[in-house]
Amino acid sequence: MKSRISHGPLHSDAIDHTKRSLLKALPAFALAPTVFAQGSNSPIQVRKLHSFGLRVSDVDRSLKFYQDIFGCSIQSRQGDTVCLQIGDGPRFFSLSPMRSGEQPGFSHVGLSVEDFDLNAVSDQLAAFGIEPTNRAGPRQASLDVALRSWVSTRGEDRGGASSGTQELFFADIEGLIYQLSPEDHCGGSGATGSLCQAVEPAPDSGLFRTIDLNHFTNFLANNGRANQFYTRIFGKSYQAYQGPTSPIVGVGDGKQFLMYVGGSQEGAPTNPGRVDHVSLSITDFDVADILAKLTGYGLSARADGETDPLQHWVSMRMPNRGGIEGGTPEVYFSDPDGIRIQVQDDSYCGGGGYLGDDCSAPV
Repeated sequence: MKSRISHGPLHSDAIDHTKRSLLKALPAFALAPTVFAQGSNSPIQVRKLHSFGLRVSDVDRSLKFYQDIFGCSIQSRQGDTVCLQIGDGPRFFSLSPMRSGEQPGFSHVGLSVEDFDLNAVSDQLAAFGIEPTNRAGPRQASLDVALRSWVSTRGEDRGGASSGTQELFFADIEGLIYQLSPEDHCGGSGATGSLCQAVEPAPDSGLFRTIDLNHFTNFLANNGRANQFYTRIFGKSYQAYQGPTSPIVGVGDGKQFLMYVGGSQEGAPTNPGRVDHVSLSITDFDVADILAKLTGYGLSARADGETDPLQHWVSMRMPNRGGIEGGTPEVYFSDPDGIRIQVQDDSYCGGGGYLGDDCSAPV
């Protein structure tokens, strides 16, 4: 399949265009409930949380760490990027080396789309104010590409097809980057990256077995604007609340979700949004056992609230944030670059109950 969108380096004319687009888009975002309720825009049929990318300082070191922790097989390779299988796949996360000017952290969130067609989905994005560009986007969140979509083409040197593997990305109003893909996308070759025929098993089973992606928590200057936008662009509803002003956007199977937290800054954003952490669901969730295994591996307990690399901690989500009396335990650790990862029981949906599995009565 050939896309109508080409790609290339980002130039200053695109940046100026973005600034103008942001200012023009703000009235529409402010009136989002009215604008999007008119029914002229067809929501994108997002199926599941599918993938994510990490920018790391040492790919080999991070590869060993994540294989030791999760026993992830290498599902595909994209040049110097390694894609690690989540559960039985094809869902995955990638480890890529940082480039000049980048910081360790998340590059993008990947979502699978039912009956994915690149051009049709690009048109749907445009209907929601996200315009296609023939310039390639950045590798991390940036206001320079806010409200733009683009196609990245991977050749054989990056694990793609000889004719080019095309992947669709977009950035929201705060520059947070998403990839939209077919449900069988595995980070491999073929027209849409769905061919992964040379999976490399992990050296051992790891400390925990991943089942699936569970959620992403994203920090934005105006989280209310993001919640309004994403419930409409993806046709989703709130799955639960973690506090009166903290809804979570349900995705897929009633467990996965997107969470947007932050402030209520009006006007054009001045800084890009960021992914704070990803949560993975695991089997045999037991807080004491998880902490013991992480400690045995060499991680230390976080003491002062500041996160350094290779630490673990537990946050008790109390009733004021949708948890139970005494707290719903949420377990986190940081990788060699200090990137935050959360692990929860496979039943976790962001709601009440000890396991956070009660999402029966969202407000």
